Amino acid sequence: MASPFLEIAVDTPTGERIIKVSNPEKTYFSGLPEGRGRKLDLVEYYLAVGDGIVRALRERPTVLKRHPGGAETEAIYQKRLPDHAPEWVEGVTVSFPSGRTARELCPVDVAHVAWAATQGTLDFHPWPSRRADTESPDELRIDLDPMPGTDWDDVVEVALEVKAFFDGLGFVTFPKTSGSKGIHVYLRIAPSWTFTEVRHATVAVAREIERRRPELATARWWREERGERVFLDYNRMARDQTIASAYSVRASKNAYVSAPLLWSEVPTARVEDFDIWTMRDRFAELGDVHATIDDVSHDITPLLELYAGQGEGEAPFPPQFAKQEGEPLRVQPSRKRRQRGDPPDPNYPAG
Repeated sequence: MASPFLEIAVDTPTGERIIKVSNPEKTYFSGLPEGRGRKLDLVEYYLAVGDGIVRALRERPTVLKRHPGGAETEAIYQKRLPDHAPEWVEGVTVSFPSGRTARELCPVDVAHVAWAATQGTLDFHPWPSRRADTESPDELRIDLDPMPGTDWDDVVEVALEVKAFFDGLGFVTFPKTSGSKGIHVYLRIAPSWTFTEVRHATVAVAREIERRRPELATARWWREERGERVFLDYNRMARDQTIASAYSVRASKNAYVSAPLLWSEVPTARVEDFDIWTMRDRFAELGDVHATIDDVSHDITPLLELYAGQGEGEAPFPPQFAKQEGEPLRVQPSRKRRQRGDPPDPNYPAG
């Protein structure tokens, strides 16, 4: 009879850690060939890309998106470290607008990642700030989300427009597939601004890309206004909002991963090119193609000046946030028109 768990020794800068994998043969990814989509394969994948995943998560408060029943089961978003976590697992206490706090995982080495994978974690959702100062982001994230009626080529075209914008400022950016439908673009910044300021900088980028490519890109929060365009989701930079990290495994039967790319690869890359096996091979050959991401931290003053110059003011926040200073009324445009007694706008659904 097979052992109910397997022990893996993991070397770390502070010593060897023993990772216990319960039910290692359990199928997590039904779309992969037999024997290649097991829980053990998930853990070994993260060990194989350890340098890259640790670079993406190092000392960041991290929410775990767990699927202990397998990739096609309902997700558990876990913010709090469980009591049964090994004593060497590090965390950091963060606070929320509600006044509650949580001690979240704070990875410092690959053993932390491997342990989380044994808990059924597929996606790692790190904060854009580190534990030394959780209120000062050092990472600006652009999330390109395709709306119905758009396709991957549209996402790529918008991503290249984002690159051109940042290139014009002399900023160095790093793209990756989301592992699902979109592309994420990362910019390392100096940890000198608040979440509100960094979000404003992201709003400015979204509005500027919409100005440049109005037929293809949108910064409109209300879905009824987006049309068949790629949405630049600036609210991923609102405090306590996260996206899946580089190298995270996404919840699909095919075990697709969020794949760091070189900009030269973006025009031809496809989400389905990267799973827990092809990424292992790629990493063994190329290493982490985002290895230089921490070499430069940018001053976002030009982005904040752009935000002020656009003159559009605050953008809507997600519904779970309290009303923010300067935020417009959270009323769908179609509903607002009805309240005023305006005739229906044929360009928008009745909503």
